[in-house]
Amino acid sequence: MKSSFPEFVKQKRGIEIFDHWVLFNLPAGRQAFDIEEGKIPEGATEGINSSGKLGYASPCPPAQYEPSEHRYVFKLYALDAGLSLSAGASKADVEKAMEGRIIAETQLVGKYKRQ
Repeated sequence: MKSSFPEFVKQKRGIEIFDHWVLFNLPAGRQAFDIEEGKIPEGATEGINSSGKLGYASPCPPAQYEPSEHRYVFKLYALDAGLSLSAGASKADVEKAMEGRIIAETQLVGKYKRQ
């Protein structure tokens, strides 16, 4: 079985979860965000994903990869204030900076299976 790029990165870096996107400091007061491909919402900041790059690493498991159905977890946190982090912060940096500041959270789990 040939592994996908995220699986290769997970093995190489010794991580269990591949983070496709780290995005923080979305402006408060918005009811919804329309996120266009290749653009981040105005005022938001991107961290590095699990491939070590800024931006979104799209889900695309190869046809031969098993299990063929993948779960993608989108987490959203409401904080009492913005984070004092620069672009390129890691997920671990963001999680540490959020400690004690979370006032609400939610998540959406999407499933994708190549046809």
